[in-house]
Amino acid sequence: MISLHLPTLNDGYAVHRLIKSCPPLDVNSAYCNFLQSGHFARTSILAKAGDQCVGFISGYVKPEDANTLFIWQVAVNDSARGKGLASQMLDSLLQRPNLHSVQYLETTITAENKPSWALFTRLARRLEAELNKIDYLDKQTHFQGDHESESLVRIGPFNA
Repeated sequence: MISLHLPTLNDGYAVHRLIKSCPPLDVNSAYCNFLQSGHFARTSILAKAGDQCVGFISGYVKPEDANTLFIWQVAVNDSARGKGLASQMLDSLLQRPNLHSVQYLETTITAENKPSWALFTRLARRLEAELNKIDYLDKQTHFQGDHESESLVRIGPFNA
């Protein structure tokens, strides 16, 4: 049985290990994952199977745009894939009272990340909202060739 939780500071290292086990996700420092689990707990979500961290979504409300939730990463352990967990986590996150004023969701996705495209396309359908994308981070300009280009995906408005 998988349960969904607000992450806590104590979950930071388990989140770090989960993300390391989910290539091609970018692995941030453990310190970053502690901050996500502590400072951004109300805009992030943790999935556990017993005591094991099997899913995590990190996000934050954009400081300059309080009606937009930016999703930083979606991580699901191999053992929990194919069960709709990422969709359940997103839906649960968007139901939180502190996010009722959010009308847009943004994220970035590389062209070849088909699972993420499918996840956010399904979310837009469930929310009956538009999904728009623009070129955002360029492989050469921003990553000096070390990372694939990322599109900025914007879903909304919803909750209007």
